[in-house]
Amino acid sequence: MLDIRSLYKEDYIGKKIILSGWIRNHRKQAHFGFIDLSDGTTFKNLQVIYDDKLPNFEEITKLKLGSAITVTGTLIKSPKEKQEFELNLESYILEGDCPEDYPLQAKGRPTREFLREIAYLRPRTNLFSAVFRVRSVAAYAIHKYFQDNGYIYFHAPLITSSDCEGAGQMFQVTTLDLNKINEKNKVDYSKDFFGKQTALTVSGQLEAETFALAYKKTYTFGPTFRAENSNTKTHASEFWMIEPEIAFCDLEQDMDIMEEMLKFVIKYVLDNCPDEMEFFDKFVEKGLLEKLNKLVTSTFTRIDHEEVIKILKSANVKWEFEPEYGEDIAKEHEKYITEYFDGPVFIKNWPKDIKAFYMKQNPDGKTVAAVDLEVPGAGELMGGSQREENYDKLLSRIKELGIDEKEMQWYLNLRKFGGCVHSGFGMGFERLLIYLTGVDNIRDVIPYPRTPGNCEY
Repeated sequence: MLDIRSLYKEDYIGKKIILSGWIRNHRKQAHFGFIDLSDGTTFKNLQVIYDDKLPNFEEITKLKLGSAITVTGTLIKSPKEKQEFELNLESYILEGDCPEDYPLQAKGRPTREFLREIAYLRPRTNLFSAVFRVRSVAAYAIHKYFQDNGYIYFHAPLITSSDCEGAGQMFQVTTLDLNKINEKNKVDYSKDFFGKQTALTVSGQLEAETFALAYKKTYTFGPTFRAENSNTKTHASEFWMIEPEIAFCDLEQDMDIMEEMLKFVIKYVLDNCPDEMEFFDKFVEKGLLEKLNKLVTSTFTRIDHEEVIKILKSANVKWEFEPEYGEDIAKEHEKYITEYFDGPVFIKNWPKDIKAFYMKQNPDGKTVAAVDLEVPGAGELMGGSQREENYDKLLSRIKELGIDEKEMQWYLNLRKFGGCVHSGFGMGFERLLIYLTGVDNIRDVIPYPRTPGNCEY
């Protein structure tokens, strides 16, 4: 049996074929009708035409949206300009009927908020069919980039005993009876499953460094978890992260890789999902294709955090949040900087006090070799740093921040046992998908969103 995708790869015009799929739309006239059939193998539907010369014409007209059918007929050229072919129906089999209360009726267009309530049906809509196909292709592109460039794919543990990453609140993992704990008002973690307090990971970076110092180049690509009670469009409790780590690599080389990887992934999606990307450009974000194509051909600016603050302070703009040396920058600042340089901007050498403990301390004693990539229309998309390879400096920083030295001894030992200059970065996969598709809510680029108060299916 063929699929619709195959029809675009080989010439089947004039041949009798059999296809199975689901009815996306059904338009009925007095003496003929049109069925839009989708089988999920391509973004395009196949138009199936029939007329009253068929003996079971009345029966065919009663086929409902959402029903699964197998059709047999001859593929013919379509008279429509934007449609290559259509199927002249000869017979069909109803594989699975669909009742009248099917939520995805043709009348009206369901809102994204409504579709989140029936997430198990979302892939059947045009929008989410496109979103999740792009998600699949982008994931493949990420693996392809790293695999083609000699990286080892590292599966970071999802359960960790370390709370030192400093990347956010963590979900606790336990088999203890919480009701009994509540009665006693005391927790004895030695009796827990792992014999200590454990949680779901917020990052695989620290563990990935162990593989980078054995294989030279490694990357993680998997789910991570954060327990902040946040309901913004860009935050979720479960999301996917890409985190490469590279030995014998400084901050400048790290930025080279960040730029190269991002351009590769975006171009791969543009080349391999033309129908989906055209759909997003037309119905979701006007100018999306222009934005993405411009990024692929642009040169990324590199500038120190201190210089960015100077530019912001001298700008003739009334800021909601006044830019200050030694502090983070706000969304409005990110937007201004990408417009100022007319393209993506690497902001590097950040104030030490607002960055993580493991980042390389610069000679000035005030900054670290950290970098954030700001892109037009989205702000921060990626973040990375050169890691502190000096044992004594890292130990001093750990003590300064009150981090448990014993818990981090294995991490310190990486500097002790054949350590070297090394760097890495992280990119939230869903944040990339928001940028790629123009769909502006993280809940709509992940199949089953986990957010505060929401864990359906």
